[in-house]
Amino acid sequence: MSIIYVLIPIAMLFVLIAVGIFFWAVKSEQFDDLDRQSVSILFDDDVKPNADDSQTEQKQD
Repeated sequence: MSIIYVLIPIAMLFVLIAVGIFFWAVKSEQFDDLDRQSVSILFDDDVKPNADDSQTEQKQD
C-alpha cells in the first residue's frame, strides 16, 4: 500500500511534464500548418532546367 504514495506523485509529475511540453509546442506554433506537409508530397518541386537540358531539347526538335 505504501507504493501508492510513491507512484501517485511520480504519475502527477509525468502528467505535468506532458502538459508543459504540449503547451510549449502550441506556443512555438508547432501545430499551425498541419496540411502543408501532408499535401506537399503529392506535388513535384519546380525545378529549373539546366543549360544542358535546354540544348538537348532543342536538338531533339
